[in-house]
Amino acid sequence: MNDYSYPEQGASRTGELPAGYNHLRHSALIGRGRPALEAAGAALLDWRMHRLAGVRIDAAADRAAPGVAVRCAIGLGPLRAGAPNRVLAAVDGPDRYGFTYGTRTGHLARGEETFLVEPTPDGGVRFSVTAFSRPVARYARLAGPLLPLAQRAFARHCGRVLARIAARAG
Repeated sequence: MNDYSYPEQGASRTGELPAGYNHLRHSALIGRGRPALEAAGAALLDWRMHRLAGVRIDAAADRAAPGVAVRCAIGLGPLRAGAPNRVLAAVDGPDRYGFTYGTRTGHLARGEETFLVEPTPDGGVRFSVTAFSRPVARYARLAGPLLPLAQRAFARHCGRVLARIAARAG
């Protein structure tokens, strides 16, 4: 089903981010070795990273896979903002784990994010987020530069969450 709210589907996977959007590229070393890679990859694909980062997830499947609808919600109580997305692509090992999801109608922004966990040449494990987005909802547009700052802070927080998971596995 193609109900994405933006036309540039897949651009965050290629790294050629489209003009007219805020861009995010974040990368962090989160551990070392195969056990860390596999643990972080599993946590990414089964939504655990998002949940441990404080995001409420309502997904149509237990793991990220192409076509899976997922609603992310952040905030508290009546200030919780829901964000409908759909997984565009996923990769499930053995040396690379991750997924790309894109916004659907009703999301406060328009765009997509790719989350990846992969090994480095020296045996490390790297987490990366590549995204492009722009606000759609009026209140989101009024927030101006706060939304890209919040997105960057969230990417760093996800990296810390995965680093803790990788450390327990190593």
